[in-house]
Amino acid sequence: MKVVAFNGSARKDGNTAILVNAVFKELKKEGIRTELVQMAGKKIQGCIACGKCFENKDKQCAVKGDIANACIEKMLDADGIILASPTYFADVSAGMKALIERAGFVARANNDMFRRKVGASVVAVRRGGAIHAFDTINHFFFISQMIVPGSSYWNIGIGLAPGDVKGDDEGIATMKTLGANMAWVLKKIKG
Repeated sequence: MKVVAFNGSARKDGNTAILVNAVFKELKKEGIRTELVQMAGKKIQGCIACGKCFENKDKQCAVKGDIANACIEKMLDADGIILASPTYFADVSAGMKALIERAGFVARANNDMFRRKVGASVVAVRRGGAIHAFDTINHFFFISQMIVPGSSYWNIGIGLAPGDVKGDDEGIATMKTLGANMAWVLKKIKG
């Protein structure tokens, strides 16, 4: 089994990645392979509403030249998907939103190709707006007919400077519980 995570932060190894790695630690304990895709510095644009994915039905976005199709392929090959983002103006980062738009339309155009995969959101925040970012990611999972495990709290870690989330004991504990619950669900599904 494999879980792929997409870090939508502009900081490659900042608070968002730290939170994802806390989830990964629990998944690895259960023998689940993990891969972290860092979106920092990589080009991705939003959906251009061309509708070609519904015509082509080839499990790819018709817009080429950025990371979207590589990300979609990794999502398709994984059993579980983590979408992780910092909170920017009470929502996900622009890169994460672009990935959600592009992957979402391609999935819908191809018979909901992420259906019954396990999805988990991870959100880093300085202070406020994290619930909206959390909801944005979960809306993608739910419309994609994915299975979303819960945790002991919403999947949010608090911190400003890189590394600050390590001091958020409740946030780290939430990520550990999320990882354990995600592993449990994956094992039940994949049996």
